Amino acid sequence: MWTRSHFRYKEKQLEAETSLAAEKAAQYAASNAELEARVRVLEKIVTDGGIETAAQIEALRTPRLAQGDKVQ
Repeated sequence: MWTRSHFRYKEKQLEAETSLAAEKAAQYAASNAELEARVRVLEKIVTDGGIETAAQIEALRTPRLAQGDKVQ
């Protein structure tokens, strides 16, 4: 009796740990995808060169306004 309930407890504990690990992995994957997109933009700016480089860098610095936002 005791061993059966002990194994059930351990199984539920493992399921909880697995779920937490899967959630963390999904968060890391999303963060990684965002960083990869930013690196692609930076690579394009660095390799393209030309007159537009300064404008592209400034566009990265200034926050983009959402539709309906006011410029102050």
